[in-house]
Amino acid sequence: MSQASRVSLYLDLIRWDRPAGWLLLLWPTLSALWIAHDGFPGWHLLLVFVFGTILMRSAGCCANDVADREFDRHVKRTAQRPVTSGAVGVREALALGAVLALAAFVLVLSTNPPTILLSFAALAIALAYPYAKRVVAMPQAVLGVAFSFGIPMAFSAALGGRDWGLSAIGAAVPPQAWLLLLGNLCWVLAYDTEYAMVDRDDDLVIGIQTSAITLGRFDVAAVMGFYALYLASWAALGRSLGLGLVFLLGIAVAAAQVAWHYTLIRDRSRDGCFKAFRLNHWVGFAVFAGVALDLAGR
Repeated sequence: MSQASRVSLYLDLIRWDRPAGWLLLLWPTLSALWIAHDGFPGWHLLLVFVFGTILMRSAGCCANDVADREFDRHVKRTAQRPVTSGAVGVREALALGAVLALAAFVLVLSTNPPTILLSFAALAIALAYPYAKRVVAMPQAVLGVAFSFGIPMAFSAALGGRDWGLSAIGAAVPPQAWLLLLGNLCWVLAYDTEYAMVDRDDDLVIGIQTSAITLGRFDVAAVMGFYALYLASWAALGRSLGLGLVFLLGIAVAAAQVAWHYTLIRDRSRDGCFKAFRLNHWVGFAVFAGVALDLAGR
C-alpha cells in the first residue's frame, strides 16, 4: 500500500472528515476558557486548547475503534471503519493514538501544574469510556464526563498557579466550573442518546448497553429533558458569574435549535436522529458565541 493510501486510512480512523466530534468538545471548553479569563484568553491558551482538543478526540477515536472492533462488525454504519475492516492493525491504531495523545500532553506541559494533573484524570476517563458500555446501563454518562473535562482544565489553565497537588487544583478550579461540567454532561447525554438511537436495533442484537436502550420509549422525552437541564444550568451559572443579556440571547438561540431537533427525533427515524446529532455542535457554538460576545461588550 502506498504512503498516501496509509495516510488516508489514518485520517479515516481519526474521523478527519467529520469535525463535529471535536467541535462538540471544543465549544464548552472555549466557553469555560473565556469565562475563566473574563474574555479573550490570549493566543497561547487558545491554541493549546484548540489543538489539544483535536488531538485528544483523534486519539480517542483510535482507542474506541480498537475496543469496539468486534461490536462494530455487526453495525452497518461502522463495519467499514479501518480497524474493524482490518485495513489498520490493532497495534498500529494504538500506536497512532499514543502519538496523538503524547502530542496533546506536550501542549498541556506549556500550561501549569494543576492543569497537567487534571490531564491525567481526563486521559483515564477517555480510555475508560469504550469499555463502559459493557458494564454501565448509560455509558453516555461516562462519555459526558470525558467530553466535559476540558471545562475544569480551562479554568485551571487560566487561574492556576505553579504549585502541585490537589489543593492547587482546588484553588484553580472554582465550584462553578464543576457545576458547568455537570450541566455540560446533560448536553452530552442529549446528543449521544440521539446518536445511540441511530444504532439501537443493531445494539440490541449485539447485546451492548446504551442510553437509547435503557430509556426505551422515554428516549425522546429524556433527550429533551437533558437539553433543558443543560441550557437552564448554564444560563443560571452564567448569570451568577456575571454574564448578561447577550449571553442569554446565545442560550435562546441554542434553545431554538433544540426545539428544531425535537422535530427531527420525535419519530425516531435513523436519518432524523443522526442529523440531530451531527448538527449539535451548532448548539454549543451558540452558547460560546453568547459568552464571547457578552464578555467582549463589557
